[in-house]
Amino acid sequence: MALVTFQKPRQKILASVEFKPYFKQDNFVLYNADSIDLLSSLPENSIDMIFADPPYNLSNGGFSVHAGKMVSVNKGDWDKSKGFEDDYDFHYRWLEACRRVLKPHGTLWVSGTYHSIYQCGHALQSLNYHILNDISWFKPNASPNLSCRFFTASHETLIWARKEKKAKHHFDYDLMKAGDWGRDFLKKPGLQMRSVWSIGTPKPGEKKFGKHPTQKPLELLRRIVLASTRKDDIVLDPFAGSSTTGLAAAAHGRKFIGIDLEKNYLDLSVKRYKDLVNVAKY
Repeated sequence: MALVTFQKPRQKILASVEFKPYFKQDNFVLYNADSIDLLSSLPENSIDMIFADPPYNLSNGGFSVHAGKMVSVNKGDWDKSKGFEDDYDFHYRWLEACRRVLKPHGTLWVSGTYHSIYQCGHALQSLNYHILNDISWFKPNASPNLSCRFFTASHETLIWARKEKKAKHHFDYDLMKAGDWGRDFLKKPGLQMRSVWSIGTPKPGEKKFGKHPTQKPLELLRRIVLASTRKDDIVLDPFAGSSTTGLAAAAHGRKFIGIDLEKNYLDLSVKRYKDLVNVAKY
């Protein structure tokens, strides 16, 4: 695998940003900033695709299971709910900022659980996004439910939306239908890809430099990037975390802009990206 380097037009777009990059190499740039503030510095109609994994507001003092052990669900202050109205206002504001920078045909993906995804869906419709699909990401290796009083949570929802209703977005139908998605037992060879995807949680190798508490599997972002972007497109993640979105984008010849408030996760992103580049050399 060889990483492809493109310098324009991304350089022109980044020239307008008031913030200094935290890290920049080839087509991969990271910012340590508030996503709404940085998005306001970008030109209108400049981004091809956005993937967003916003806080789920799950840090409530509860417990879950990881690797057979009981662990706290608290992830940090950034994941604590501030109440329904403030949580909704936050989702509305970042989605509004994303809509301004998306190209008319550009699309946005947002992931979440029931704690956040319905607020995001309402905000998307309020902002006149055109919803294309809701994807159910089934996790065959999901953690069990400790209380035994609820169904085991084993999926997340992804909403895929276009900025303008009458614009023509990109969708690689042929690749989604005929591509090699062998690890997804729900995808039948040669048939249309449906809106339920079976993809496991991140593999151990994806966390060898450390882990983000809400890290997404590379296979999930690979599918999203390939389905909804072309080579040389600009992909942005306003809550980059450990930059799985960026790795998927860089590995397939797309440009990436990642934003996060936590420097330790950006440092993890840099390690993961440099490892990707080193592997691509051989």
